[in-house]
This record gives sequence, structure tokens and C-alpha cells, in this order.
Amino acid sequence: MSSANAIGVFDSGLGGLSAVREFLHILPNENIIYFGDTGRVPYGNRSREIITKYAFQDTNFLLENNVKMIVAACGTVSSVAGKKLESDLPVPYTGVINPTAFATAKKTKTGRIGVIATAATISTHNYKARLEKLNPEFKVFEKACPLFVPLVENGFIHKDDQIVRLTIKHYLTELVENDIDTLILGCTHYPLLADAISSVIGNSIELIDSGYETALYTKKVLGENNLLNNSTEQGASSFFVSDTPEGFESVAELFLGKNMEHTVTQIDIEKY
Repeated sequence: MSSANAIGVFDSGLGGLSAVREFLHILPNENIIYFGDTGRVPYGNRSREIITKYAFQDTNFLLENNVKMIVAACGTVSSVAGKKLESDLPVPYTGVINPTAFATAKKTKTGRIGVIATAATISTHNYKARLEKLNPEFKVFEKACPLFVPLVENGFIHKDDQIVRLTIKHYLTELVENDIDTLILGCTHYPLLADAISSVIGNSIELIDSGYETALYTKKVLGENNLLNNSTEQGASSFFVSDTPEGFESVAELFLGKNMEHTVTQIDIEKY
């Protein structure tokens, strides 16, 4: 295994790009291969068996590209298939749950924590279980927000948009009434709604970005395994999808802030 090999990052669609955005800041010298399963998104309303099947197809594609570590930048995959991926993959692996839970445990002052994610992630209660294992006195309040992913993937992210604000109020009012002081954005799509969420629920509740915390944790794991890329040059990023690239390219620009035209390759994920 060479330290110059890429980090493999995957998600059910576009949300994992919020993690890639953090990787580009925290690990600027690393090469990244990103796969977004845009042809089968969303994973959040699929069965556990199908989510696990998809996750291993996604990782098989990344392994074919000789990645040195795999990151499931997807709360649903991390919740449903994370343990099996960690035990079965031949390279270091992380999902988003453990890094995010550790960071939240350090940042909360009152121990009253909100978690928002897809229905599949919430149904596993993995964030809640992980946090309560770190501190049994934590009070964790969970809420599935199934409309957030389609909002983001259709470009509805601005805090002044009334559709966005009403949707946030619909989902988060109950959590605010439970007097939380931290809120885990448990799906990697959700950081694009962070400004809108804060404008609705107030800045006194700290938002925990799972993509950012996962990027920090990935740097730690690579260092422990002597796999950090020591090159002084900017790393290269490659992007792959399972459906036509056009829609991906336009929304990816929102995540990464750069022109993505003609930089995305479509693959047949069913081959894996």
C-alpha cells in the first residue's frame, strides 16, 4: 500500500461532497476518488439488505482503483453497514458516526443533543447508542428529516427560501423545544442547509458537521497507519457517478464551489 494512493469516498448521491469539501481543506495533498451512486439514490428508504449490497458494490469499485482508505460519507451506510464494512474491507475504513459522536461528546455543555438524519439512520439509533455509551447521562433526541435530501439535491438550500424555512421548522421545532445545545447533522447533505438551519433555530445551538469531523478523523487514521501523503503538491480529485453526470455537475458546484463540467465520469456500478 502506497501513501500516494487515493482516499476512496462514497455516498448514495451528492451529500458526500460536503465531506470532500472538508477533505480538500484538511488534507489538501491527498488524492481523492469520489463515487456518488446517483442512479440508486436515496439509500435512506431502502432495506438493510439492499443498503449493505449497494455499499459493498460501491466499495468494490473504489478498491479496484487501489484506494488506501475508504470513507462512507453517508450516514445511512455508516449506520446500517458500517460494522460489516469495517470487518470485511482490506483497507482502513471509517463511516461518519463515530467521528461525529466523539466530537459532539466533547462540545456539548448540557448533554442535551439533537440528531437529524435520514429515516434509515434514525431507525438504527446508532448515533444515540454511541453517544450514550460515551456518557450515559446524555439525553439524545432524534428526528428523521426525509425532505432535506431532495431539497439539497434540487438546489433548495438558501436561508431566505420560504420552502426551506418551513421544512426546517416542521422538523426541528420539537428538538428546539427539548432544549438541545448541539445538533448533529447526521446526513452529509445537511451541511448545505447549515446556514438556513441556524437562521431558523438560532445560533445558540451548535451544529456538528459530520463531514468535517470525519475528515479530521481520516487524517488521524492515515497518520496512525503511516499512509499520509507527504507530497507538497495539491492532490488530484476524480469523480464518478452511476447516472448521467449533468445533474451531478451542477449541484456539485454548490458543494465544492468550482466548475465541475466535464470532470465527472459515469460508470456501471452493477458490474461490481
